[in-house]
Amino acid sequence: MTNPVIGVLALQGDVREHLIALAAADAVARPVRRPDELAEVDALVIPGGESTTMSKLAVLFGMLEPLRERVKAGMPVYGTCAGMIMLADKLLDGREDQETLGGIDMIVRRNAFGRQNESFEAKIDFAGIEGGPVEGVFIRAPWVESVGAPVEVLATYDGHTVAVRQGNVLATSFHPELTGDDRVHAYFVDMVRAGL
Repeated sequence: MTNPVIGVLALQGDVREHLIALAAADAVARPVRRPDELAEVDALVIPGGESTTMSKLAVLFGMLEPLRERVKAGMPVYGTCAGMIMLADKLLDGREDQETLGGIDMIVRRNAFGRQNESFEAKIDFAGIEGGPVEGVFIRAPWVESVGAPVEVLATYDGHTVAVRQGNVLATSFHPELTGDDRVHAYFVDMVRAGL
């Protein structure tokens, strides 16, 4: 069984926690800040953080177009929270200059679950993951307003879509990397392995 090399976009956000969760799921995990580092990985995690800052830093570091090209070419990608926003084809409540990578045919509403002080944890039933609900940490989290036909909804919370997959692109509104439960990362690593 191959251990895939999975990068974590290390421009901003909770990079270290994703590196730890990926390693626990038997991936070779490394931070990615530059196009040459992106070229060396089999897949990528886009962490939570602040989506407008992340998009500006992606432009500043010369990463936006290389990221778009790799996503378009079929590289497996997993985005959490701000990462989900970055993978959306369309945004609601985004800034006019905010860039996304696309990759999932969905409309995402930024900060849909409220402000920082309204953050919460919840148990989420996640299709395709065994062992009971996963723990999700929601911090200024988005939700998915609508999806196109090719998108599979994997989880909802309080009537809102919070986890989706389109082909080999996965996104969650919540942060599983902050919980010590590595099953969502293991699910993603299995997705990556299946494509190697």
